[in-house]
Amino acid sequence: GYEELPTAVNITWSSINFKTILQWQPKPSGYFYTVEIHGQTSDVKRKCIMTSETECDVTDALRNVKETYTAHILSVMPAEMDNFEEPPFAVSEKFTPYSQTVIGKPEIKDYSQKGSKLNVVFKDPLTPYIFPNGSFQSIQDIFQHDLEYKLYYWKDQSSGKKDVTTKSHNFEVSVDSGKNYCFYVQGIIPSRRENRNGQESMVLCTSVGRNILDEYGTEVFIILAVIAVAVITLAIVLPVVLCKRKKAKKARVVREKELLNGV
Repeated sequence: GYEELPTAVNITWSSINFKTILQWQPKPSGYFYTVEIHGQTSDVKRKCIMTSETECDVTDALRNVKETYTAHILSVMPAEMDNFEEPPFAVSEKFTPYSQTVIGKPEIKDYSQKGSKLNVVFKDPLTPYIFPNGSFQSIQDIFQHDLEYKLYYWKDQSSGKKDVTTKSHNFEVSVDSGKNYCFYVQGIIPSRRENRNGQESMVLCTSVGRNILDEYGTEVFIILAVIAVAVITLAIVLPVVLCKRKKAKKARVVREKELLNGV
């Protein structure tokens, strides 16, 4: 009967940019799971009905992102068995997408360093939710003014990091002309108590006035110096050796002629 079925344990919510996966244990044997999403004001939604998996994508059941939800994970018998008992279930912790989803990595679209200005243009991460026209909503569309971005930047090969904040999608900061800079961008929700900082974008570096010594350091300079010395030495030594060989050959020819005349 149902009373003998194990219930789910270690239930966790995993959510990035509002794509939300529910996970739990153990793997079922001889029974299945069905997930029910309970909102504070919305109707119960059933997901992953009679599944033998231990995870379920519940994204589309959480469309009201400011609502708080709990998940009931029911342990159910195979469908062909008639059983009208209430199946045992486990209840997850509460989850509010708006305050708990992780902000994903922004995408750097373009960057340039001209003179003493560094310009960086980036793009919001997209969510799984769509507008009526079929285009995907970005996290900016959902968070509106609650979302801001920080640019962290520093001189290449230096540890002194600076940062600047914006609510737009581009940065312009003053830097030392002719010096290369590295940077990354990160989304932030200042109003949150937890999960305030999003994932960091990839680190990129400018290459203004970068030469081979900047790229590879003194090792290349030493190698180039050794090659230059070798080439110069060869240029000096080779003519001397050739000249000596030429003189020796000429002297040998003269001796051979003298010997022949003597005979």
